[in-house]
Amino acid sequence: MQDKLALAIIGEFSPSFPPHPKTEEAVKHVTAALGIGVEATWISTADLAEGADLKLARFDAIWIAPGSPYKTMQGALNAIRYAREVGKPALGTCGGCQHMVIEYARNVLGFRDAQHAEYDPYASNLFVTPLSCSLVGQTMQVSIAADSRVAGIYGATTTHEQYYCNFGINPTYQEQLDRGGFRIVGRDADGEARALELPDHPFFVATLFVPQLTSTFDRPHPIIVAFLKAARTEAGRQRPAIASVAGR
Repeated sequence: MQDKLALAIIGEFSPSFPPHPKTEEAVKHVTAALGIGVEATWISTADLAEGADLKLARFDAIWIAPGSPYKTMQGALNAIRYAREVGKPALGTCGGCQHMVIEYARNVLGFRDAQHAEYDPYASNLFVTPLSCSLVGQTMQVSIAADSRVAGIYGATTTHEQYYCNFGINPTYQEQLDRGGFRIVGRDADGEARALELPDHPFFVATLFVPQLTSTFDRPHPIIVAFLKAARTEAGRQRPAIASVAGR
């Protein structure tokens, strides 16, 4: 029997919040397609306020789930920073994307007071602000940079994706994020950020849209497939049982 990938899903699981059960379903879609096992464990942000590196060390990949505000922002940021700094494959969708931006702004760009309007709407440096209109339930086109990892994943430079959010990346700071290394590779018709990536990381991708909402067994979402493939590759460097199925 092959070893399973250990996936940490960061967030406060709620079966009544559609993106959460859809996250679990999407993992099943991809594991069936890749022919490997994945043991997915939900971890509350409250459990990561301290010692996140030790608690997450056993996991092969980290998914920052939708559903903010989290119990503690710091717990989410600690998980993201750990994944970013140690090269652990990480995916952030919807609220997860927003918190990946906050973490990068604080710990890489030097905006120590970078904030999310959902937690503190009057903060000086709001990197995440309310959208002009809610995107909950909307499907919209995303234009993807042709030379990006994300374009390679899709095999295309446009896609249509579904959203479940009321907050987005503050356009005021988009250029600083992009120039600072957290590259904006997906944009809407108005040029606003919809997907970001760290090019030199094994896999560090943030999407404001929610790919798990449209994933199916027949068509597992390519972003999630690529995420778990990256996790398998990284795990395979140390775990021969997983490496043995790397060609699938």
